[in-house]
Amino acid sequence: MKKILLLFLFIFAFSVLPTAAVVSAAENVDQSVTAIKEESGLTTSAKSAYLMQAGGGEVIYAQNETKRLTIASMTKIMLLNLVFDKVESGELALEEDVTVSENAQSMGGSQVFLQAGKSYKAKDLIKSVIISSANDASVCLAERLFGSESAAVDEMNDRAKKLGLENTLFSNVTGLPKPTQYSCAKDVAVMLDKLISHKDYFTFSTIYTDELVHPDGQNTMLTNTNKLVRFYNGCDGGKTGYTDDAGFCLAATAKRGALRVVGVVMGEADSKTRFKDVSGLFDHAFNNYTTKVLFDKDEYIDETVKVVCGVNDILKLKTSESIYSFDKKGSKHEYTVSVEITERLKAPVKEGEKVGTLTVFKDGAEYRSCDVLAAENDDKCSLFGGVGKVAANWKI
Repeated sequence: MKKILLLFLFIFAFSVLPTAAVVSAAENVDQSVTAIKEESGLTTSAKSAYLMQAGGGEVIYAQNETKRLTIASMTKIMLLNLVFDKVESGELALEEDVTVSENAQSMGGSQVFLQAGKSYKAKDLIKSVIISSANDASVCLAERLFGSESAAVDEMNDRAKKLGLENTLFSNVTGLPKPTQYSCAKDVAVMLDKLISHKDYFTFSTIYTDELVHPDGQNTMLTNTNKLVRFYNGCDGGKTGYTDDAGFCLAATAKRGALRVVGVVMGEADSKTRFKDVSGLFDHAFNNYTTKVLFDKDEYIDETVKVVCGVNDILKLKTSESIYSFDKKGSKHEYTVSVEITERLKAPVKEGEKVGTLTVFKDGAEYRSCDVLAAENDDKCSLFGGVGKVAANWKI
């Protein structure tokens, strides 16, 4: 393997604020969170709360974050992850007509009054779930994608295991009360962080008011249950939840500049307090932390590679995901990068194919890693093409 070390230094020129260790290693999580809570004085009225950097997962604040509680309609965050996976794989088209079953229509709680036996566009069902937390639309999508709600629940629990969510168990897709269903603030944050990685999600989550037009011409008004989308600068997504047992819950995300964060509160006494507390979490993050794009997945990295028997002499590369730094304002850190490229890469190479690994180190400790991908196709050079290359490079 060919190993190339690139060194670059990022110095953030801000006045030094009181420092608190931001988690960069698993063994330091408890100490770092405790330091942040004590130093910032940040508190919430929630039974549990969690605030993290989106994408990177660095903890900013935690309060009873692994306590198992009912999460009400925040359950739909996991369902939506599965829905958008199906959209991106081509198994569900946004313009597809989906027929509503009697079972889906019968769901109580929050609903958009879908009409049994009638068909709705998949995008309208998704919109109804994201904006209005519609139970009937949730079950309709679950039945379309997995055949039944119970089969969808099995998929949700399987995904929870794959994401490492140790304090999460689903027993329905709506969040309606059921004793064998729970999660925690940390796990909900991870679920939402995964959901916002789907580009189509924001097409719906930023809508504050809309309407659902039924097949018979009747309209149902939709108002986003996440009021921060309208009233908090930078908030562009999230999911509320409420039952008598769960109390008032909210998971939301906000972005300012390059910094995106995810905040969760659970078990609040009223709706106003959940929005106030998440706003306070967001304010703390944006006032005290900064981030910078180290690698943009949509741009080429500095490294290139030669491909054996390829049409192109040099293959351009990109990362499989964007990588950001995350630091407290006023702190100074050194970032280094190691790029390992597959030895003797041979044509043909397809765009998006993994050709290596990129690792970022922060102050000498491993910080982030991702795949290095081919940024373009490189077909196998033909016999005549190979002869032409030899001739063009022949030195007399």
